[in-house]
Amino acid sequence: VVNGKAHLKHTEGGDFRQATYRAVRHGLKMAESVLLEPYFKYEAVIPTKTLSRFIFNIEEMHGNYHIDKSDDINTYISGEAPVIKMQDYPSELVTIFVVADNCNDKTAEISRKCGAICYERKDTEHRTKGFALQYLVECIRKDYGIESFEAYFIFDADNLLNKDYISRMNDSFDAGEKIITSYRNTKNFDDNWISASYALHWIRTIRVEHRARSVFGLATRVQGTGYMFSNELIKDGWNYTGFTEDRAFCADVVTKGYSISYNDAAEFYDEQPNSIKIALRQRIRWSKGHIQAFGETGAKLFVNTFKANNDTQNKCSKSKLRVMSLDMLSIVFPRSLFDFFKNIVLFILKSILIVGGALTLADNFSAVQNAVFEFVGFNFVGNALIFDILFLGLITILSTLAIYSLNILVGIYVFIMEREHIKKIKWYKKLYYCLTFPLFDLIGKLAIIIAFFSKVEWKPIPHNVVISIDDIEKENVVK
Repeated sequence: VVNGKAHLKHTEGGDFRQATYRAVRHGLKMAESVLLEPYFKYEAVIPTKTLSRFIFNIEEMHGNYHIDKSDDINTYISGEAPVIKMQDYPSELVTIFVVADNCNDKTAEISRKCGAICYERKDTEHRTKGFALQYLVECIRKDYGIESFEAYFIFDADNLLNKDYISRMNDSFDAGEKIITSYRNTKNFDDNWISASYALHWIRTIRVEHRARSVFGLATRVQGTGYMFSNELIKDGWNYTGFTEDRAFCADVVTKGYSISYNDAAEFYDEQPNSIKIALRQRIRWSKGHIQAFGETGAKLFVNTFKANNDTQNKCSKSKLRVMSLDMLSIVFPRSLFDFFKNIVLFILKSILIVGGALTLADNFSAVQNAVFEFVGFNFVGNALIFDILFLGLITILSTLAIYSLNILVGIYVFIMEREHIKKIKWYKKLYYCLTFPLFDLIGKLAIIIAFFSKVEWKPIPHNVVISIDDIEKENVVK
């Protein structure tokens, strides 16, 4: 490309640009970039007479095998196969779509090799997950038709699914649920206090939100990945393209009368950041998305709280829709940002009142009292304002310590109540994670203030954890 020259007859505008693209792709291919596709490592003992059938099934799953030992009765085989293909749900009923979104590696090639239908998207101007989903939905509509599939799952590339995950979610779908979220666990819980804080946060959400709302028949919320919805939800396309497309999706479907249910038995694993820099970047992006989602859906939810315009085919009463709308409004409302501005306004008003009161009181002092204050260098009004600032600071510190202590107790509660789902961790590490867990919420409060006053751009979150679902299951057995 560098030494290439144009030809008057055989060269057209854009040829060198295309040649550059091809050279870059070829270079990445030669560098053997690796896509971390979740795989099972398996060991099997099967009757020798069924060996050919077993090999056929493994090859259909795009897996590999190695015969370790064989005799007339049994054959011992080991190998690897994609996680999604080894679900206990019939694989022929599952179609896997992948969006290689602005990828410069071998994602598309490996995805197709593993049996997925991969669409490649190049759009550096619109780089959120919402835009990628919008593109995917339109591709499915064009090539297959939305109604060709009864329901759709949303997963991130780093997710690992329990072997019965799809079957469990399908049980809820067969029971009539239109939108179902699931149990979100963490692959790298024990990396450090940052990943542990994320893990505790997701499980806290399960304990205090998903299960509680399920008990009362209200709509819970989906959170980025690990959820399923009926095809009717996207018959008009995917219209949620902000930084937090999941929150906008939740709010919109609730305004239309849909309930969001939770399946506690369907469990998947997600990778969490373990760097404070990456965590803050992600939380700022989330915060910007939360502000966007409130701006897009807050008014609709507020109106629905008082005047529900319910579509009867969604089988949701108007009274339930009002309660769900109010509940979802409390979720999308940026409370931390509201509290920030509320405290500033209250401080200004209190300062005006205190200074005004101090001036009024000073006017009533006698000449002797004023002379004494002046002699000792005491500024009555100034000191009153300083006292107000110190008092407000003390109240803020005490309230923060109270909330911090409460979140420590929440961390302890999660470790105790969800011990069957959490990997084996030494007790002193658990204590350390509980003591640092409240920092997760403090980072969130800081992030939303930064997000409000700054322009936020989407940047990828690195994923470097290499672990299989078999490794996780072995840890759980050891526990």
